[in-house]
Amino acid sequence: MAQPNPIDLQKALKGVEYPSSRDELVKKAKDNGADKGLVDQISQLKENSFDGPDKVQKAVFDQ
Repeated sequence: MAQPNPIDLQKALKGVEYPSSRDELVKKAKDNGADKGLVDQISQLKENSFDGPDKVQKAVFDQ
């Protein structure tokens, strides 16, 4: 799977309140109009809970 653009990830997760679950991140990304590939990457993250955007970014880019 291709690495997403960090700015696209930030836009997809705009408005997320942390801590947040993976399911909440997926819903927010869909609500924010993220492309299907990025939504799929978020939905496949191993962690179930994230304390902040830096944790999400690390998880996405370490996949």
